[in-house]
Amino acid sequence: MTTDPHEPKPSVPVTEVVPRQTAATPTYRPSESLPEQRSSTTVIPLPVRSKQSRLPWLMGIVVVMAIGGGGTWYWWTSGTPPVPYKTALVDRGPITAIVTATGTVNPVISVQVGSQVSGKVSQLFADFNSQVTNGQVLAQIDQKSFKARLSQARAAVKSAKGNLAKANVSATQRKREFERMAALRPQAFVSQADVDLAETNYRDAAANVEVLQAQLDQAQAALASAELDLGYTTIYSPVDGIVVSRNVDVGQTLAATFQTPILFVIAQDLTQMQVNANVSESDIGGVREGTDANFRVDAYPKQFFEGLVTQVRNAPISIQNVVTYDVVITVSNPELKLKPGMTANVTIVTSRKEHPLRVPNGALRFRMPNVPLDKKATRVWVLDSDNQPRQVDVTSGIADSLSTEIADGVLKEGDRVIVGIGTEEEQAQKKLPPGFEPGRGMR
Repeated sequence: MTTDPHEPKPSVPVTEVVPRQTAATPTYRPSESLPEQRSSTTVIPLPVRSKQSRLPWLMGIVVVMAIGGGGTWYWWTSGTPPVPYKTALVDRGPITAIVTATGTVNPVISVQVGSQVSGKVSQLFADFNSQVTNGQVLAQIDQKSFKARLSQARAAVKSAKGNLAKANVSATQRKREFERMAALRPQAFVSQADVDLAETNYRDAAANVEVLQAQLDQAQAALASAELDLGYTTIYSPVDGIVVSRNVDVGQTLAATFQTPILFVIAQDLTQMQVNANVSESDIGGVREGTDANFRVDAYPKQFFEGLVTQVRNAPISIQNVVTYDVVITVSNPELKLKPGMTANVTIVTSRKEHPLRVPNGALRFRMPNVPLDKKATRVWVLDSDNQPRQVDVTSGIADSLSTEIADGVLKEGDRVIVGIGTEEEQAQKKLPPGFEPGRGMR
């Protein structure tokens, strides 16, 4: 089909998007080459979508939600908020009551060897850690001065013996004279005055014998003392054991005038040791002889040494108004790890129960705000089934660092006891997701 170029072309409606400022509607203009042909333009309107706004509906929904949320928030916050209590369960488990103290490791038998005489040390026959036996010579003090005193005492004894013999002879002569005068007096050959004088001379001679006998005894005692002092110049070991301490050297002068100088300290048996622990007066009531004890020393911080309480001494030790009592704990030391003088951190078991009813110690320390405290009663706070706190009376038993035994009361296993009140910070931390909790530096 051939199209005639002079035939007018049908008009096609066109819709353009123009700015709002442009009021003119584009019209169809025929070609300039055909000015003589004009035809009417037919405009076909396109279907227009409804432009009704949804904004009022959205605003209404938002307003309704805001009103509902505000009402809910007011209803939620208008009442008293619940108190966030910290609770723990009442359960059964082992409880071990202990007493802690500090003591010193010592040998069971420790002998201090001293000197009873003064003088210069001339020889030493033992040193630190020397094994010694009973009667072994440990040291020698210079004997020259003591031997001189011994010779002087012996001479004094001889002189006293001579004087006594002379007095005995004189007394014998005076006795004969008195007897002669007494025999002549009945025949009136002598006067009574001569008889009395003879008797007096005899009695005087007899008394002189007694005086010289006492001087002889005194000289003999001085001789014995000199011999004893000479014997003390040799220092012997009184027991079998090991020398723990040596406090003198050769050439040192000992002065035993006011106080006995200590030369050696001998431990009889280091395989058996004891710990002298100082227990405070508040804890001594639970310590009994025969109870178990364990301790550690700084030399072996990871090793516990087991012992047994063998003596609780009644003598108080008062230091700066702090009263303690000495508790002796014996321990075996076969490996000789424990040495005299070590500081021991002692734990004494005063009581132990394997399956008692127990509560945390915090439950007994908890105090409800604005509730008067009765110091004569032991009470705990319990949350009932309605999460309401109530106070119950209990009777406590033994306790350790974590739990306390409930010996009597209405508490039963599984009850929730109050141990504290949660803070706002703790509640906020509970609501945070994992990984968003504040660090230590932010608290």
